[in-house]
Amino acid sequence: MHGLVCKQAPSKTARHQAINDVTARAVTSAGIPVTKEPVGLTRLDGKRPDGLTLIPWQGGKSLTWDVTVVSTLADSYLHASSHSAGGAAEIASVRKESKYSLLPSDYIFQPVAFETLGSLNSSDYDFLCKVDQRLSAVSGDLGETSFLFRRLSILLQRFNSVLFNESFSSNDEDLDL
Repeated sequence: MHGLVCKQAPSKTARHQAINDVTARAVTSAGIPVTKEPVGLTRLDGKRPDGLTLIPWQGGKSLTWDVTVVSTLADSYLHASSHSAGGAAEIASVRKESKYSLLPSDYIFQPVAFETLGSLNSSDYDFLCKVDQRLSAVSGDLGETSFLFRRLSILLQRFNSVLFNESFSSNDEDLDL
């Protein structure tokens, strides 16, 4: 399990970027141009959100989002995970919202929070469904929802495998062949 929770795992950044790329491409495919890592929307610690719509998303406000993936089985999330699917993602979502609470009021902030075992927070589910509605309207394909959710699910599974594999020793002498 260490590979899934270790903050030093090399592929955690790649997983984060892959999920952000799929999110950005889905929003763009829905006819809304985006920019990743927008300049000028930094938090007090200098970090910035993962994406920003370049035109209004809702109510004349642009949407900004930030991706996070938390380990369902980590000690700090185990209690929430054992009570409800997506419990750890909900906690991570609340943390992200508080981190970005000082963004100007002319932006809507959307946390994109997943658990390593696939659950997501409720607002992320609603967000992805809205993206799907816009995708379906643009493409005329009503199956876009399943494609988007499948892509994200496969990404999580693929990176779980990579992270788990990275947790094993790379020294051939340690292997019993």
